[in-house]
Amino acid sequence: MKLSRSEFLSVRGMRFHIRHWGSADAPAIFMLHGWMDSSITFQFLVDALQEEWHIIAPDWRGFGHSSHAKDGYWFPDYLADLDALLNHYSRDTPVRLLGHSLGGNVACLYASVRPARVRQLVSLEGYGMMRMEPDQAAARYGKWLDSLHAYDKPRGFASLDEVVRRVKRNNPRLTDERALFIASHWAQQNEDGMWRILADPHHRRINPVMTRMDEVLASWGLITAPTLMVDGEFSLLGMRMGDYEKGREEIRSRASVIPDVKVVMIPDAGHMVQQDQPEVVAELIEDFLV
Repeated sequence: MKLSRSEFLSVRGMRFHIRHWGSADAPAIFMLHGWMDSSITFQFLVDALQEEWHIIAPDWRGFGHSSHAKDGYWFPDYLADLDALLNHYSRDTPVRLLGHSLGGNVACLYASVRPARVRQLVSLEGYGMMRMEPDQAAARYGKWLDSLHAYDKPRGFASLDEVVRRVKRNNPRLTDERALFIASHWAQQNEDGMWRILADPHHRRINPVMTRMDEVLASWGLITAPTLMVDGEFSLLGMRMGDYEKGREEIRSRASVIPDVKVVMIPDAGHMVQQDQPEVVAELIEDFLV
């Protein structure tokens, strides 16, 4: 297993944890994790990479070992955080940018807004959210108001074994060994003996601002970087649509708005493609980036 090292930076007034793998002199890939996850999610993918890379992977605000936001969590903040991080590490050089899920959505929007800053783009299961209709707005604002009074305390687990079972419920394709590794980094034992997920529970509050997919796709059309979009055979979008084949059709329809895009489906993989098939994904990424 390749060892990572930690760095802490002040980013937009918050303390961010940045995980690094590889030599700082090697070509860099910035890797962005998904919701309720952290940078450690890329460990198996990093282990499977054959070339020498410098992997730079932040914990988003409120996740992992980064500090929590007092005023809640809004998608534009991820975009601004990424902009600040890239200005710190690679102000004058376009970057190789990879994101999973939430991280993939942030990466794609960033490549739309700052096209000259992105050299190559890889999105793993980061194809946007379910489409929402205007008549859903009032109910969604109501749910947001209700959620403001909930999720004030992190969920506790009595043992690491319980955390492992929770991780495997999220991703049943993980081996016991890999599930234990993820669990031991995903949660932390407190002084009271309980294990708690390293994520601000306020992330679970519903976002009152609906996803407007027409705006997302119009933005993606401005991406100039060669783009690789990867989805699992059992994608999250397909699961939410109740039909994996329709999910694949929707993903390919969305991806088609990107001028220079390659779309690949990974067999026997779900939403966590970087954990389910790290060797396959690593080979695909290196063939694309090299």
